[in-house]
Amino acid sequence: MRISTEPSILLPRLYPSDDPAYLARLERWLPSLLSVIAGSVDVISFLGLGGLFTAHITGNLVILAAHVVSGGNAPLAVMLSVPVFMVVLVLTRLLVAGFEAINIVSLRPLLLLQFLLLTGFLVLCVAAGPHIDPNAANAILAGMLGVSAMAVQNTLPQISLTGAPSTAVMTTNVTRFMMDVGKVLLGRDPDEVAKARIRAKNTWPPIVGFTVGCGLDAALDTTMSRLAFSLKTLQPPQPTPALRPLQIGLRDKASVGDEFVGVTDALIDAVDTLSAILRDRVAWPPQACSPRPEERPA
Repeated sequence: MRISTEPSILLPRLYPSDDPAYLARLERWLPSLLSVIAGSVDVISFLGLGGLFTAHITGNLVILAAHVVSGGNAPLAVMLSVPVFMVVLVLTRLLVAGFEAINIVSLRPLLLLQFLLLTGFLVLCVAAGPHIDPNAANAILAGMLGVSAMAVQNTLPQISLTGAPSTAVMTTNVTRFMMDVGKVLLGRDPDEVAKARIRAKNTWPPIVGFTVGCGLDAALDTTMSRLAFSLKTLQPPQPTPALRPLQIGLRDKASVGDEFVGVTDALIDAVDTLSAILRDRVAWPPQACSPRPEERPA
């Protein structure tokens, strides 16, 4: 993977991130971090927005085709996701062409754009409350912001992170990884084997990152649902066993970067501590120990 480091007229070397040592670390952990983001956003939209995939557009095509063939009513967000994704890809390429025309490196602006889109996605989802209607206007707009953010991220390996594997399309990565593993194990040409080994080394971290992002968000979703249910019914919350294995697995993967591991550690520790406080130190009313059947979580 190659990140352009040439200073521009409007953006000279004024940032610590222009340091070669920092750029070397960036090349190591940025694709993995982006993959974690893609996995998390995909799970958030799937669980919270009625089965909408923001990073996995193929899934939306499958859902849309199934509804059309069966004669069912396809969700509006699913119908909009594919054209919105395509339009944002085109607009992002035009934006990068403008940056290139005035000699501005595109990586920072595109990451900032993705951050702003994800922030809008977050704000709309939080503002909608816990019982968001996937067919409501705010839910559809939130989903399209998530789709747009993932479209921007999909352009990064093509434009700004030259040579990096995809950070959102794991089908391609898994196929490429397995083909390269086969080449390493069975190949006879030393040069081809060496190239395959390098590709495999660069491809597996995004695969792991995407999987970790999906698992981490699903575990946090389950944990927060249990905490909310315990507060609603005044019941001690049940622990979520998946959180700690995820945390240990991240600490063992040096490729995801110390900064990301530190943030993830803090997040998991905070959720686990809150759960433990509610479970062990709150005096739960005895009469609330047996919630009514209709209040039990699914």
